[in-house]
Amino acid sequence: MRLELIVHDWSALDDATRRQLLRRPSLGEDDRVREEVRHVLRRVRADGDAALRELTREFDGAEVDALRVEDAEFDEAGRALSEDAAAAIRLAIANVRRFHEARPSADYAVETMPGVRCERIAHPIDVVGLYVPAGSAPLPSAAIMLAVPAAIAGCPRRILCTPPRRNGRADPGVLVAARASGIREIYKVGGAQAIAAMAYGTGLIPAVDKIFGPGSARVTMAKTLVAAEPGGPAIDMPAGPSEVLVIADAAADPAFVAADLLAQAEHGSDSQVVLVATDRRLASSVAHEIRRQLPYLTRRDIAAGALSSSRLILAKDIREAIEISNRYAPEHLILQVRDARPLLPGIRNAGSVFLGPWSPESVGDYCSGTNHVLPTHGRARAYSGLSVDQFMRHMTVQELTQDGLRALAPSVVTLAGLEGLDAHAAAVSCRLRVRRSGSAA
Repeated sequence: MRLELIVHDWSALDDATRRQLLRRPSLGEDDRVREEVRHVLRRVRADGDAALRELTREFDGAEVDALRVEDAEFDEAGRALSEDAAAAIRLAIANVRRFHEARPSADYAVETMPGVRCERIAHPIDVVGLYVPAGSAPLPSAAIMLAVPAAIAGCPRRILCTPPRRNGRADPGVLVAARASGIREIYKVGGAQAIAAMAYGTGLIPAVDKIFGPGSARVTMAKTLVAAEPGGPAIDMPAGPSEVLVIADAAADPAFVAADLLAQAEHGSDSQVVLVATDRRLASSVAHEIRRQLPYLTRRDIAAGALSSSRLILAKDIREAIEISNRYAPEHLILQVRDARPLLPGIRNAGSVFLGPWSPESVGDYCSGTNHVLPTHGRARAYSGLSVDQFMRHMTVQELTQDGLRALAPSVVTLAGLEGLDAHAAAVSCRLRVRRSGSAA
């Protein structure tokens, strides 16, 4: 398999060429995908569960009479997995739970001035919908990453949708992982129709308050569209194809670097992998290693598709490499360099960072403990990876004594006057006319 992997010298490029080099692959067909997804949303909204069965037949080639996974199928899934697989799932759940439970308390109270108490109180979101894709590969790990923080947050109702296989059954690994992570309500429906079902409710599947989880371009489009509708559900984050950027210096092992790039490339042909090397010989060696390792991969054709739109960039030094990375804002950032940790303060824009030669991105995907649901397509500049907080809603509370209100009143009245909002000022001043001994005390 012949791949043309060109090393681009960053210092020799003008800014326009640099911008082009760091562009993600164009998803194209956005208008067509949008119309197809809108058609699916309309069908589910109109016909509910019947539409889900029809769409599952059309898109997944599966006949599903019972959309909800029953106990017998859960039990069957447990028997289908080897003990090694079950043990790996248990380890992943334990580590993800340990990491996410370590968050600081969400509630706090502050007396901003005498007699003025302000609080922030967290509540779990009432009904959350979790989407676990199973397109070119089932993702039990996604079930863990979504379900564990939802359980820690204490969301009262947690439902999960995942596409069925052609035999009408859900993937056993997804079922075992989800059940072990505290999910009891699972529906065998995928794609845009699953997002529509969770957004609108279908009779069997409830409408949820917020939808979480990665997926295809159609799933992402569906999440975007339903979130924009009046009264529509919130979503975790806009998501796109997976990506990794590796910063490597002359001390890096080319085989390690190539393996990390290929691990991300096999996610999908629309994924993107980027190497920023500070040594030309290392960059050339990595290109050689990619060509050597690729033919041995089961998903080599998919990985090759991703590599066709990926980049090998030569930076003059580590500082420039970090500047390139911050500009790109990768979903995953791997630092395969000497003494990686001191570089961490300079990393501003990345979803998840992997330090040193013994921290492959694969551990974050599965069981190190951090979450693998991360911002893509440069959105790491503004978004964070999934955490317990995203399954919570926060409300503020204020409680004032009469003296506290008297102290604040002049500023409130003045600011209300600046904005021309007389009623705001009056809501304060009418209280000031009440004597201390009055009923408002």
